[in-house]
Amino acid sequence: MSEKRRDNKGRILRTGESQRPDGRYAYKYIDAAGKQQFVYSWRLEPGDKLPKGKRDSLSLREKAKQIKRDLEDGINPRGGEITVTELVEKYLRQRPPVRANTAHVRDFVTQVIERTGFGAKRIDRIKQSDAKEFLIQLQEHGRPDGTGYNRGSIEAVVKILRPAFRMAVNDDLIRKSPFDFKTSDAVTISNKTRDALTPEQEREYLEFVKQDTYYSQYYDALYILFHTGLRISEFAGLTLADIDMENRKIIVDHQLQYEQQQGYYISDTKTASGKREIPMSDDVCSYFRRLIANRPTPKVAQIIDGKYGFFYVNEKGMPLTGQDWANRFRAIWTKFSKINGEQMPKVTPHICRHPYVKHKTKSFLRNSRVFKADFCAPSHSLCTEVFHFPDNINLISGVNIHTFNQCVSQGGI
Repeated sequence: MSEKRRDNKGRILRTGESQRPDGRYAYKYIDAAGKQQFVYSWRLEPGDKLPKGKRDSLSLREKAKQIKRDLEDGINPRGGEITVTELVEKYLRQRPPVRANTAHVRDFVTQVIERTGFGAKRIDRIKQSDAKEFLIQLQEHGRPDGTGYNRGSIEAVVKILRPAFRMAVNDDLIRKSPFDFKTSDAVTISNKTRDALTPEQEREYLEFVKQDTYYSQYYDALYILFHTGLRISEFAGLTLADIDMENRKIIVDHQLQYEQQQGYYISDTKTASGKREIPMSDDVCSYFRRLIANRPTPKVAQIIDGKYGFFYVNEKGMPLTGQDWANRFRAIWTKFSKINGEQMPKVTPHICRHPYVKHKTKSFLRNSRVFKADFCAPSHSLCTEVFHFPDNINLISGVNIHTFNQCVSQGGI
């Protein structure tokens, strides 16, 4: 009978276990592909003392037990060794092509997990408490300047990490996902709504722009944005050919985009229902007439993907992009709030859409007398106003939501 193998403490070693001359323990096993694999530990049992200066890890027998369980359940014992960054990259490679804006979000998420160090962690060593702590850190001091990220940024991170880890579970790389919890369980999700301007505030703000010696050049644009529901990228992409003065309609079927590597380009509207024709009021029509009359005639027309005749251009003759407009909105708001104080919600290109959207939604409700209560997120101020619509309208659950969507999208939502 062969003598049983023992470690340097006299303990009997089991099948697959061995001890190297330096005292480190090894466990040999055969993986699902039939290949020989090894795992190591400085401790044989959980209660063993860790040698001075050595990195702590599970004991060898804890690792062996976990490997046996994984093999029995079809889990790849070494699949979890990939990092979070590697997992996210694998997940994103399998996703279909996306618009430029969505690609920006993906790049942002990748940068966040790498910069914070979370991306370097092995996916099999991340517990749910680690995932929650990561989100808390993002909210408290996740930005490079030490400030925290807002709700939208954190949710963007979760919307990529959660399905990526779910993919890892489905691929038998890990047993369960550490992100199977509600985001609100980890971070404070504010219920503060994005307020729209009141009609009085809108008039006050537009009057300020109109009277300003410098920013008055953008008054027509702001008025049009407030009264058409156009997205800023749609407005930036408008050309002379998109304004039908005879039928008093704005034809919306594209938007202008700009990428540092790609430059200027034309893309489809954000959604299929975004392709629409917006009727022009008398005021909007008159402001477009003025824009057309005052539009400088360039020596050489800048053609972008077949489109030319843009309304606002920079000093180089190139059309103003959504980001250019965002910068101008920020400058106008800074001057307004410095003079008048922050007595109203911050005016951004998106905020300009709210009055028009609210008007069209209420108009639809008056005409149809129906509404589906779960149509939109209750945290949105527009939806809250609709929920509390005061004109004794019958709010009937189960309305044909396709009809509602179609009507509202034609109105510019």
